[in-house]
Parts: sequence; structure tokens; C-alpha cells
Amino acid sequence: MLKKLIAALAAFIAVTAFAAVDANKATQAELESIKGIGPAISGAIVSERKKGEFKDWNDLVVRVKGIGEHNAAKFSDEGLTVQGKMFSGVAPAAAKTTAPAAAAKPAAPPTAAATAKTETPATPATPATSAKAASAAAKAEKSAKADRAEKAEKTAKAEKTADKTEKTARTEKAAKAEKAEAKSAAASAAKAASAAKK
Repeated sequence: MLKKLIAALAAFIAVTAFAAVDANKATQAELESIKGIGPAISGAIVSERKKGEFKDWNDLVVRVKGIGEHNAAKFSDEGLTVQGKMFSGVAPAAAKTTAPAAAAKPAAPPTAAATAKTETPATPATPATSAKAASAAAKAEKSAKADRAEKAEKTAKAEKTADKTEKTARTEKAAKAEKAEAKSAAASAAKAASAAKK
């Protein structure tokens, strides 16, 4: 009896953990329960949704800044849906792993997630998505250039400081040598004067 109760409880937890969260119906807190969605993205989804429901994943990706195809696939795997459908834009790894299994076991029934992914037609990349990707790449390049420039500037400053320190040390050494030479000359002159008096 206890084993059955534990099994039922585990099944209930598994179902609630993988319950789908629809982008058109979920609260901001429910959206944030999806791994990878923080307050910024969930707020943007809720804000855009007020203008009109998302028709499909493509509509969501285009309208909500911060969700590209990569994130859409990730959020979908974590349980996010749009109009009850999972994202099916780019999933090459899933296609490679499921195809041989299907060929080996043709009689095995597909899982609900696999059925949803195979029935939904692939969403083609839109110009807006490509523009987002290009913009992200440009930002990354700009950031890398800024980092390189900052490193070069720091290196130049360090070299300049080292040169300055070296010059100062040389100047101090030369001044000490001159002082010592002058002292020695003065001592020699004093000796000579003392010898002349005698």
C-alpha cells in the first residue's frame, strides 16, 4: 500500500514538473518557472501578449526580444508551448537520435513530445530572426574589439610606467655617482692642501 502511494506521488510530481506552460495563458510567475526565462523575458512576453495572442512560435520569436531560435528550442524542451504546440524550428540533434531508433523499432508508439515535434511543420527562419542574429554577432564583435583595445591600452600604460621607473632609477644612479665623484675630488683636494701646508 505504501509503495503504491509513493509511486502515485512520484507520478504526480513528474506530471506537474513537465506540465506545459502556454505563452498565451501563463502568468509571469509560471513563465519564470521555465528554466532560462527570467523577469525580463517573462515581462516582455506578458507585455507583447497584451497587444494580441501569439499565433505561433515564429510570432513569439519575432515579437519578444531575447528569444531567438536557440532559446525557443531550449524553452520548449523545458515545457513552454505556444497555442499548445512545442517549438520545432531547429532540432538537428533530436532528429539524428530519433531517426535510427524509429527505423530499428517501427512498431513502438512515439511519445507525446515526439509526436508534437514531428506533427508540427518546421518554422523557416525569418528575416527578423536573421537580423537579430546578425545584430547579436555585431555586438559580440564590438565587445571583443573593445576588450582587445582595453588590453592594448593597459599593456602600453604598463610599458610606459616601466620605462619611467627605469629612467628614474638611471637618473638617481647617475646623480649618486656624481655626488660620490665630487666628494672624492673634494677629499683629494683637501689632502693636497694639507700636504702643501706641511
